[in-house]
Amino acid sequence: MRHTEGYVNHEIEHGIATIEFFHPSSNSLPAAILADLAKTINDIGMDNRVKVIVLRSAGEKAFCAGASFDELMAISNEAEGKKFFSGFANVINAMRKCHKLIIGRVQGKAVGGGVGLVAATDYAIAMEDSSVKLSELAVGIGPFVVGPAVERKIGVSCFSQLAIDATQWRSAEWAKRHGLYSELHKSIQELDDSVAGLAERLAHSSPDAMSQLKKIFWHGTEHWDTILSDRAAISGRLVLSDFTRNAINKFKAKAVK
Repeated sequence: MRHTEGYVNHEIEHGIATIEFFHPSSNSLPAAILADLAKTINDIGMDNRVKVIVLRSAGEKAFCAGASFDELMAISNEAEGKKFFSGFANVINAMRKCHKLIIGRVQGKAVGGGVGLVAATDYAIAMEDSSVKLSELAVGIGPFVVGPAVERKIGVSCFSQLAIDATQWRSAEWAKRHGLYSELHKSIQELDDSVAGLAERLAHSSPDAMSQLKKIFWHGTEHWDTILSDRAAISGRLVLSDFTRNAINKFKAKAVK
């Protein structure tokens, strides 16, 4: 699915579905791309030809820079705010409910919602420079929507560290040590070889066994439809504050320079 800027593409080959998203602004994701991504994951999750899913972004720089600042600044009321933040909530819930195991290919840095996407994969393989940051508090919001996914993966203490020190990058090694990443690699070739090797092995594994494993991995998250929607409402209210609008404008001004 292509847009004026960015796209969500997928292909299926030998039981492996590869979903790729892209946006020219460091793979920051506007609402339309988030909606397409959630729909694609839902659809592929029900496709009997597919045994395993690889989630990746295009380019060799940022894996995902989080939400689109342009769309954040265009939000004018709480209903619009909740709808926008529900975009990431819907993608995370789609990944959670998907019957297929999802491998994350992380070729660069992950920020905000991007960290949430990594956390919602079942096995993330990353580059050695794929550092992470939850920057939301620095702009007056907070990682409310992605919080449950990140906390589930790395624990309350490490999630708190990321959420509180919102301007501090944590290294890929830190992320691996605390369970966000499963593997780290020095080069794109090594990264792709590892992703392809694991995907091929899983494509020859029992679909029923993998589906049952997925249920076990995500046991206890059955209430996330409600909790992520509630969290989206919190973010949707906070994004309207003068603090947030001023902080985002300052950030955008620095980016232009």
